Amino acid sequence: MEATFLVDNNTLVDRYFLAEPGLSIFIEENEKRVLFDAGYSDVFLVNARRKGIDLLNLDWVVLSHGHLDHTWGLDSLVRHYLESAIEGMATVRPQLLAHPQVFETKRAGRLPEIGMLIGEEKLARQFDLMLSNEPVWLTDRLVGLGEIERVFDFEKSKPMGKRMSDDGPVGDLMPDDTALVYVGENGLVVISGCAHAGICNTVEQARRVTGVEKVSAVLGGFHLLNARPERLDRTTEYMAGLDLDGLYACHCTDLAAKIALARHCPIKEVGSGLTLSF
Repeated sequence: MEATFLVDNNTLVDRYFLAEPGLSIFIEENEKRVLFDAGYSDVFLVNARRKGIDLLNLDWVVLSHGHLDHTWGLDSLVRHYLESAIEGMATVRPQLLAHPQVFETKRAGRLPEIGMLIGEEKLARQFDLMLSNEPVWLTDRLVGLGEIERVFDFEKSKPMGKRMSDDGPVGDLMPDDTALVYVGENGLVVISGCAHAGICNTVEQARRVTGVEKVSAVLGGFHLLNARPERLDRTTEYMAGLDLDGLYACHCTDLAAKIALARHCPIKEVGSGLTLSF
């Protein structure tokens, strides 16, 4: 499997890619092409062109959750498909995997919408939607984890604003948060969007779904912004216990968290344009 960071909050030294506060990762596995999240704008498209990656030929689009910094780039992807079709270019109709609640409106303070911009009906005209809270295998080795079971008390968090459910506004504990995992020869590679459910909970879900205990790498956003000392200490302890080959913390993981993790874990640098092979 190869994973290329098309969008991250950071760029790499002497690598001329764009960054924004968001995440998008392009994955190739067993001849399947997967776009995991789409960032906030068209930055993922710009960086894909600079990497020579053709996003007109995707098999899957997978959404980690419905927040703006992971889904608002879908508008640019739809425009890209439209403009390419007008010019007579060959396009495909990818499958789109997400949690069934990913389309619910999300609000935070005075912000009227921080969730999906494109509704389910219109998105279904562009993609074959597969909405599931259960695990879904994209290939023999790559699986979407479905709704993540929350088993660690130290990863409990307060609601992130409100989501508009069928019963009205409720505190948003992000039930739509999910992730991917690749079953590699040296262990699992866990690929997280923001890990609102908790990065340790996410790794445990990967172990349950695959039946594989060994974890070789964890990459993506860990939702460790201004983390409580207890949460940061317990997360560091858990990650150190995995005996990882690499820990690629990015996006919503702040400097203090990276420093704490680096004391006991093999933290690696991440930025837009980075390609990893497993």
